[in-house]
Order: sequence, then C-alpha cells, then structure tokens
Amino acid sequence: QAQVVEPGGGSVEAGGSLRLSCAPSGYTYGRWCVGWFRQVTGEEREGVATIVGDGITDYADSVKGRFTISIDNAKNIMYLQMNSLKPEDSGMYYCVTSWWATCGSRRGTNLPHVHQGTQVTVSS
Repeated sequence: QAQVVEPGGGSVEAGGSLRLSCAPSGYTYGRWCVGWFRQVTGEEREGVATIVGDGITDYADSVKGRFTISIDNAKNIMYLQMNSLKPEDSGMYYCVTSWWATCGSRRGTNLPHVHQGTQVTVSS
C-alpha cells in the first residue's frame, strides 16, 4: 500500500518553523543526489539544499544554519526542516530526485525529476 505523506507546506509567521516531506512514488532514496529548490513566480529557481552519498549536504548561503535536509531511509522520506523562517523564504518548494552520483554545482535546480511543489508563506 502506497504511503500518503503530507508535503508540509503552509503559512507561518516570521521566526516559525515548518517541515517539508517528500516520498515520491516509485523512487527509493539511496546515495543519489536529491534535494529541494524553491521558486517565486516570475523568478528563477533557487537551489535550497541537496544531499548525496553518505549524507554530504550543500545549502544555499541564505538558509545555512536554519534549514536541515535529511532522509529517513526506513520510511523512504526526505525532509527539509526549516527553522527561523523569514519572509524571503516564501515561495513554492519542490522536491527533486535523481539517479546521479554527484550533485554538481547547481544545488538541485537541474535534477531531472521534479515532484509536486508545496507553498510556503512566511509573514512578517
């Protein structure tokens, strides 16, 4: 039976926290590059975080120290824990996956499999 995982987006005040979840159908997390990017309407994708291999992570400077990417292999779910949220963190967040052994330099914005986005709105 396929598991239903709520993506976890929503509205929160500045300083609050949200946790995004991603369990794409037909994909098993392993050592491949996966991650999150966000996008505001009319703007380019912004890579937020990636994780690959034995847990090697890469974060955008704007979220370092506030966001944490992780994978629960037992549940096959990837998370993005977002703390101390700021209004500029608002946007549509997308989970991305691949079968790539490395992430490259674009922090997930070019990964081939983009899954359903979830809206994050942070009010001041």
